[in-house]
Amino acid sequence: MREEIAITHPPCFEAAMARGAARRSLARALAKGGIESAQIDACVLLCAALGIDHADLVSNADCPLGLGAALVTSFAARRLKREPVSRIIGHRDFWRARIEIGPAVFDPRHATETLIEAVLEHAARSPRASWRILDLGTGSGAILCSLLQSLPGSSGIGVDISPGACAIARKNLATLGLARRGLIVCGDWSRALRGPFDVIVSNPPYVVRGEIARLAPEVHDHDPRLALDGGEDGLAAYRDIIPASRDFLLAPGGLIALEVGVGQHGAVESLLTGAFGAPVEVRLDLDGCLRVVLACPGQ
Repeated sequence: MREEIAITHPPCFEAAMARGAARRSLARALAKGGIESAQIDACVLLCAALGIDHADLVSNADCPLGLGAALVTSFAARRLKREPVSRIIGHRDFWRARIEIGPAVFDPRHATETLIEAVLEHAARSPRASWRILDLGTGSGAILCSLLQSLPGSSGIGVDISPGACAIARKNLATLGLARRGLIVCGDWSRALRGPFDVIVSNPPYVVRGEIARLAPEVHDHDPRLALDGGEDGLAAYRDIIPASRDFLLAPGGLIALEVGVGQHGAVESLLTGAFGAPVEVRLDLDGCLRVVLACPGQ
């Protein structure tokens, strides 16, 4: 069953209210609303609304909210409606960068950093002057930006079918000073591209279509359906990506690294083995879930 939303009346914050008191009041309201991360969320939202950091919040707890009170009230109401904190403040800290997000893109999760780690370990074992990277379904560009930052000699292309997502990915590349090494292409997976690429990565939509309605409201109501819907069995994207990578995208000795949903690693491993005839590796994320499937044909 889809998670039920606990309804509570949002608090109203006044300009004269002290920061410390506001943090406690917001945390109580969020906890009453059924939000498990109430304490952390209250701190992050308060800091964002006031334009301060956590150290300032703690050391100046007696300072009044001032003109930021109205924004704190707005943020509280939005979080109680189960809008994710990252969407309220407009960004997500991912890997080594602050990634802008918006309604058109999937909110990157820290589990995806497992994919970044796997690619960088591969790069360390097979050093070269430059890497050509392809990120399929790039969304916000979080994966591509992270790899370009971590591999200074690399260049890359991110592909997404959503014009809105492409616009945000381009902005993130530019903000991080990576626009000269990264290109965003608006299109359907790999159909407009030709390789070879040394690394192909993807965190594609992999939620089984019939299960989307049962996801938490933070996901179901806020992540774009395009970024969630993996078809009837959750594997539709992999059936597109893997044959294309084999036929004309992946360079000899290149790496393909795919994020998968819980319980999907076996099916994706079979698709990779059938396409490439190469050994496949599966990586655990920090929660102990089998999250990334990798193949390196020719090595």
